[in-house]
Amino acid sequence: MFRLDNKVAIVTGGASGIGLSISRLFAQQGAVVHILELNIDQAEREADLINANGGEAYFHKVDVSKQKDVKKVIDKIAKENAIDILVNNAGIAHVGTVESTTEEDLDRIYNVNVKGTYNCLHSVIPYMKGRGGVILNVASIAATVGIPDRFAYSMSKGAVYTMTLQVAKDYLKYNIRCNSLSPARVHTPFVDGFLKKTYPGKEKEMFDKLSKTQPIGRMAKPEEIGSLAVYLCSDEAGFITGCDYLIDGGFVKLNN
Repeated sequence: MFRLDNKVAIVTGGASGIGLSISRLFAQQGAVVHILELNIDQAEREADLINANGGEAYFHKVDVSKQKDVKKVIDKIAKENAIDILVNNAGIAHVGTVESTTEEDLDRIYNVNVKGTYNCLHSVIPYMKGRGGVILNVASIAATVGIPDRFAYSMSKGAVYTMTLQVAKDYLKYNIRCNSLSPARVHTPFVDGFLKKTYPGKEKEMFDKLSKTQPIGRMAKPEEIGSLAVYLCSDEAGFITGCDYLIDGGFVKLNN
């Protein structure tokens, strides 16, 4: 069950954090994975590791905020193989309220998280229309509940959430499924870097504090997010579209 044999999958931001777990698990389940990354050295390294472990992965340097660059890579991939799966995972974070968020901050978040998702949808969907496909967007609990000091980030993930619903509605007749994931805190290298930079000397204390904001008492592992992504992109999830999946340790429903 939940095999992705011979399916061609594109994973944006697929060489780090949640995206890397998705890339690895997709390859493990038989998919041919195309990693779209800005950090080409990291993408090459991770693709090589997937290939060394019996999977099949390719890497492409792409800035998802630039539509021309995205389209060029998507066209190249589609020319060689039909595209079965798109995972819009690439994203960046920002800490701040509406007052402390500058115009430059807002533009930077929008360009990657919102426009980047749109660019990939805009480029991939025409290739899926003839034969169907699966799209999975990585949103966040910040899309539906208030998170302190996350104005721009929450805005961007709210847009990802609603784009998911709109694409699912518009392309149902083309046999294109579109869903989203909404994780709470996930223990990735980004979290460790944030704690080191923001709370030097108090990393462990703050890590424990952040972990306990999830009712389940810990942060998610990237592999747990990746496992849900595998299911939602598999044939076994063929009756699921237009849905957002909380994977949050009870944060949204139990944190009251």
